[in-house]
Amino acid sequence: MTTTRLLSDLDLLRSREFPARSERYGPLGSGPGFHVAALATGEESGEGDGSRREEAEEQYEAERDGLAALLAARWGAPDLMSLWSLLDRGAAGEELPEPWSGLCGHVPDLMLWRVDARWIGLGVARWGEEALFQLLAVVTEVDPP
Repeated sequence: MTTTRLLSDLDLLRSREFPARSERYGPLGSGPGFHVAALATGEESGEGDGSRREEAEEQYEAERDGLAALLAARWGAPDLMSLWSLLDRGAAGEELPEPWSGLCGHVPDLMLWRVDARWIGLGVARWGEEALFQLLAVVTEVDPP
């Protein structure tokens, strides 16, 4: 997928209204105050000797970084937010708001921008050792906890 296409998809996501209740349509999950969309999803599970999984991870990180460079030209350098501490807080019983609760179990960190009262984030989801990688975009009015 080209970086131009990823940017176009993200711009469309930013223009969407937030729904009143949670809903899911294919690669898009939305709810009150947020959208989370898979901009790209891997075609291979990464099974095997591990080198293919490393290559897939590098590919998705490169796509994220390419898109982030375009966004940085628009909005400045992103903040980098680790989501591991949210995962720990959720495991300890703290109730975390969406989309943060759903993200922290699969996305180790996000590149974040604050634009027009919304947070725009990019991350690479890792859905377990044998699962696919995804390039995720987050658009939310919900402040990070």
